[in-house]
Amino acid sequence: MTVPGITLNNGLRMPQLGFGVWQVPDDAVIEAVSHALAAGYRSIDTAAAYGNERGVGEALRSSGLPREDVFVTTKLANSDQGYDAALRAFDTSADQLGVEVVDLYLIHWPLPERDLYVPTWKALERLYAEGRARAIGVCNFQRPHLERVMKEGGITPMVNQIELHPLLSQGELRGFDADHNIATEAWSPLGQGELLRHPLVTEIAEELGRTPAQVLLRWHVQLGNVVIPKSVTPERIRSNFDVFDFELSEEDMERLDGLNEDHRFGPDPDTFDAD
Repeated sequence: MTVPGITLNNGLRMPQLGFGVWQVPDDAVIEAVSHALAAGYRSIDTAAAYGNERGVGEALRSSGLPREDVFVTTKLANSDQGYDAALRAFDTSADQLGVEVVDLYLIHWPLPERDLYVPTWKALERLYAEGRARAIGVCNFQRPHLERVMKEGGITPMVNQIELHPLLSQGELRGFDADHNIATEAWSPLGQGELLRHPLVTEIAEELGRTPAQVLLRWHVQLGNVVIPKSVTPERIRSNFDVFDFELSEEDMERLDGLNEDHRFGPDPDTFDAD
């Protein structure tokens, strides 16, 4: 099955469903990514901070798939913000992954107290201009951070990857992204597993004969989000991929929307500052 694509603001198509590898150790990521690629995933999301880029690259090579068939995302580590440092860090990530071109390169956090995200963004713009990154974007950027890079840089980010799930539906930020043709990508799409046990989610899943994870992922898909669930269990990896042969009703979408509490499981991007 072919995953639907999202067209980024530079015309590049990105699979709407990808496979995330946060907290998957390098020695385990090869098997996990191999299972994901075998299940049909064609988008892999990693980061320098995850410490598993080398394993992801090994899984890509051992899959036998043509490089152009897999959309590869990685992210700049917080300790490498700044123009020159970001350029060096990209070289390291590309080397770890064993690729010449990264499909999507992201600033991992804005770290506003350091005030380096604008020169960092300009480094990403250079990588894009040189063709080393086919698309560039940001993670965890709030509206003021986005407005600043759009004003002081030359390119509008193509993706904003943010914590997003029914308990933190990010309606205002998703609206801003949409108004500026920035694709919204959801990390922690299952609420770090907490939402899998939520009574409403399990009720809808039982009604539809689906898993709670499938219901949550389908909610994301119907909102138009790019989504990157993570698992190391082969059965769940396959199950999470199987979300394109059913739809949630308008009523169920509204019920899930109604769960929003602006509740974060991860850090607050306005105050987070860590390597």
